[in-house]
Amino acid sequence: MTETSRPTTGRRAMPLPPQRPDAVTDTAPGAAPAPSSGDGRPPGTGTAAPDPAKPTKRRDAFFDNAKYLAIVLVAMGHAWEPLRGDSRAAAALYITVYTFHMPAFIVISGYFSRSFDASPHRIKRLVTGIAVPYVIFEVAYTFFKRWAGGDPDYPISLLDPWYLTWFLAALFIWRLTTPLWKVVRWPLPLALAIAVLASVSPDIGDDLDLQRVLQFLPFFVLGLVLKPEHFQLVRRREARLLALPVFAMALAFAYWAAPRMNAAWFYRRDSAQELVAPGWAGAVMTLAMFGCSLLLVACFFAWVPGRKLWFTALGAGTLYGYLLHGFLAKGSRFWDWYEADWIHRPLGEITVTLLAGTVITVLCTPPVQRMFRFAMEPRMEWAFKQDAAAVAKGRRPGRRAA
Repeated sequence: MTETSRPTTGRRAMPLPPQRPDAVTDTAPGAAPAPSSGDGRPPGTGTAAPDPAKPTKRRDAFFDNAKYLAIVLVAMGHAWEPLRGDSRAAAALYITVYTFHMPAFIVISGYFSRSFDASPHRIKRLVTGIAVPYVIFEVAYTFFKRWAGGDPDYPISLLDPWYLTWFLAALFIWRLTTPLWKVVRWPLPLALAIAVLASVSPDIGDDLDLQRVLQFLPFFVLGLVLKPEHFQLVRRREARLLALPVFAMALAFAYWAAPRMNAAWFYRRDSAQELVAPGWAGAVMTLAMFGCSLLLVACFFAWVPGRKLWFTALGAGTLYGYLLHGFLAKGSRFWDWYEADWIHRPLGEITVTLLAGTVITVLCTPPVQRMFRFAMEPRMEWAFKQDAAAVAKGRRPGRRAA
């Protein structure tokens, strides 16, 4: 990720506020911490007055900054993909970024899922914030592929996520399993064992991209077991300084490995056998990539600013940027935007990188959020039974008393 660093003045960063039991549990790539009213409603909806008897929750700038910077790297990674064949530097950047950008998102998603308890309110938010956008965008992407991709017979299938929607399907499954990870004795080793078994199981199939669901699972479980002090640990000045040589070595190794390694390993969508590798290689690569990803995620978090900056508010809209930029990312291939020779020269590569960062930034802005909130954060109160407790108190479900 490109990121804005905090000044290294020698002062220690203020500790992260502890996660409250009622904090948001709907963090997709872009689902934000709870709105300031603390009522569990989608961000930006409703006008109920805050209850003066209860403390007002404040957004944590660190996590909003992390999500924005991560989504910028997602967009840049997609922009670099067609350049890898002609530029070893682009290939090295691509491999490095793919090592940690989605793991960072998933760790944050797990961290903000710790209070998920399968209560009716949580299930409702899971449906409206994850399942419904999955259905809407899976259908939208299918029609886009039919039209722009020249494949008029491409079928609609909610069991076979296309392109970016796999993450929503995975997050839905991961969050439903949260109560299990809260009660098992060794959640992270168990999740790693499941990921290893998935990597050597070619018969899992493509339904709901289960290979990705299982191979990325350890990062979600890691987020569930992390505490605020763990994030504070990697944000110390010493960690920031150590992150620089680590990233440099990662880039150097990626530059060496680019022509020698199959980048599909980083997608975690196939078993070892499907990548024409022996089964044991799946186990080795799963554990090795988890270690490398964990190290780079820690380095990334070390350089995420903890104070409010110009892009902090955009962290609340990264789900919008994530899903909407997919149309441009795929459209650039369908419409042969990369056929121009100048794009494959250094100046063209820099231009593509800056353009990707600009587009994803615009797609995270409040006007875009307001325009597409009907698809990303539908309230859908008509589809659910009323909360009996709220009705008994004379309030609408999910809304504080004025």
